[in-house]
Amino acid sequence: MKRVKLTVAYDGTNYCGWQIQPNGVTIEEKLNQALQSLFGEEIRVSGASRTDAGVHSLGNVCVFETQARMPAEKISYALNQRLPDDIVVIDSCEVPADFHPRFSKSRKTYEYRILNRRFPDPTRRLDTYFYHHVLDVSKMQEAAAHLEGEHDFKSFASIHMQSETSVRTIYSCKVAKTDDIITIRVTGNGFLYNMVRIIAGTLIKVGAGDIRPTEIDDILAVCDRGAAGPTAPAHGLTMIGLEYE
Repeated sequence: MKRVKLTVAYDGTNYCGWQIQPNGVTIEEKLNQALQSLFGEEIRVSGASRTDAGVHSLGNVCVFETQARMPAEKISYALNQRLPDDIVVIDSCEVPADFHPRFSKSRKTYEYRILNRRFPDPTRRLDTYFYHHVLDVSKMQEAAAHLEGEHDFKSFASIHMQSETSVRTIYSCKVAKTDDIITIRVTGNGFLYNMVRIIAGTLIKVGAGDIRPTEIDDILAVCDRGAAGPTAPAHGLTMIGLEYE
């Protein structure tokens, strides 16, 4: 029996998120089906991040165990022949038996992309959030800096959060603009349910002038979801990947 790690990229548009659920097709379901077709075994992957419906990924990570003799590094090629075009395994390798992608220490990076212009761009409708009011990027950058470090992020988590603690460390939170695309790039040791999308929604409010950059400290301090901005739409969010220690 060997343990195999997969690094998976996907366009989440047509899926009800990562995790298997009864009311729609998911990334996890498609991977399980492809693995069972390949090896003829009952296989269930365990993922690092349970991305929501519509969220994309360039490098989510999962593991599974198999008795198959195929070399781990060849599995990605075989799986991609059995997966739909919007899911691609970009790497496969054997890992120690005790490695778990969710519980091993890592740095996780997400990007939220905003198309900030007068009219939508139909070619970017699936991977950016269109916002037509002009946003002040310098104010968004100032506010983002207040999110860096270790904080209680309860104000930036869904009320349906199930984590035992809402304390997380943000190593970097940067805002940049290239042409009409504003990118919020966040790296941390972990994220609460909807945390990055709430950060994005709050920074959009800052850029629009509804929240002052210095108010971020107050929003963190009150630990109240109602104090932060709205949850930005899922399709603007992409999980960039994980770096394991």
